[in-house]
Amino acid sequence: MVSTPDRPRTRKSPEARRAEILDAASAIALAEGLERITLRAVAERLHVRPGLVTHYFPVAEDLVVAAFVSAASEQRERLFRDEGSALAQIARFVAHADGEAARPLARLWLNARHLSRFIPGLAAALEEQEKLDEARLRQVIETGVADGDVPPQDAAGSAIRILMALDGKGAYANDRTPYTDEVYLRFVTDYAEWALGLEPGRLRERD
Repeated sequence: MVSTPDRPRTRKSPEARRAEILDAASAIALAEGLERITLRAVAERLHVRPGLVTHYFPVAEDLVVAAFVSAASEQRERLFRDEGSALAQIARFVAHADGEAARPLARLWLNARHLSRFIPGLAAALEEQEKLDEARLRQVIETGVADGDVPPQDAAGSAIRILMALDGKGAYANDRTPYTDEVYLRFVTDYAEWALGLEPGRLRERD
């Protein structure tokens, strides 16, 4: 019987391995919470030794911070796709915020805000991600104003108001009993129409 030689293992580059670790940690953050990110948990998800994870992230808190940044950044790029008009992009954003699919991300931000009291690095990352979200939404609103689809306004102020409305709804992300009232289900969309000076129903037509 002729034995089959073992296939040579392909060693991943440091960049690829680090990205793989971050993806695993981000998945844990979204599904289970930032507290559940440990070097061992990430290693088990990747089927590697904990020492490999430690090589890239010697301090567990650094991995928690990096996982939050990775998850928040990925979600931002997914939600603010440069597809369609600015008004269509805003409608897509608020429709997602009002949908059930937004619950994991809302829980992540709620979780990060709580833990930032105890992890200075996470507090700094949280502030940075907030500013990036504000800047991206402000840019889309400014484009909408320039296109004539959104009334002239303080785009920065409107962006902050909408994101605060999203955070307000996100405070209920851990509730076990889902809300069924239309006011709750369309809260961010309705508030965004008011904040942007749009007639009621304008964003609903495009979601």
